[in-house]
Amino acid sequence: MKTIYIICGIVLLIYISYRTYRFATLDNGLDKKIENGAILLDVRTEKEYKMGHIDGSINISLGTIRERYKELDTSKTYITCCSHGVRSVKVETILKEKGFRHVYNGGAWTDLEKIVNEQKSKQ
Repeated sequence: MKTIYIICGIVLLIYISYRTYRFATLDNGLDKKIENGAILLDVRTEKEYKMGHIDGSINISLGTIRERYKELDTSKTYITCCSHGVRSVKVETILKEKGFRHVYNGGAWTDLEKIVNEQKSKQ
């Protein structure tokens, strides 16, 4: 019985750490950036993107971003998203290394979609 409590405690600790990480790495003011025309950059694989995505988002996966970043305009604002928020942080960092100044982490695409839908309902 003690082993089960230890395993449950570890799982709970991992989950809380993950949720804290997601919250801490999200950028503030995403709704305003979207309202001002930010481009949503979904960095999941093409297969994941086809299974569901935010309407109007563009798909350039983490695996291809180092070659395809040239397709993007450094003067525009981008909000990265993926399935859980880890890949979007990586792409944010890569793009900033390539000279992009306005790149923000949007975390999980499903969470970002809620923000987009809220924006649409206000209009």
